[in-house]
Amino acid sequence: MRHLFELPDWASELLDETRVAHLGLLDESGHPRVQPITFARVGDTLVSAIDDKPKQRVPARLARLRADPRATITIDRYDDDWTQLAWVQVLATATIRELDPTSLAALQRRYPAYATPPPGPLIVFSPLRVLCWRASG
Repeated sequence: MRHLFELPDWASELLDETRVAHLGLLDESGHPRVQPITFARVGDTLVSAIDDKPKQRVPARLARLRADPRATITIDRYDDDWTQLAWVQVLATATIRELDPTSLAALQRRYPAYATPPPGPLIVFSPLRVLCWRASG
């Protein structure tokens, strides 16, 4: 698949209901790095904002994405009942831009902490490929 709107219903629900995703990217040495992020779906993209939590002067993820915009977002569900396991993975190109009203509204609907808008910037993940899997078929 190439678009988020092509996801089966169960995968779309997982994407819309899961509150934490994992961002995979390459660091300065070319090593894979993974970190949790907040996110929202806006049209056929995923967005994530830089917030006020303590960070380096320039958040490392921004520097890394500016150097190499390839990224993977993984949204998953783990359960001790392995028949409930599922994941959605979005292989994407990341673009960094100013926070816009549509993206801010989408993030605010998902995260009460964003009632006070984050300073930004915004990372927009445009899918190149969308994968999904679940144990129950």
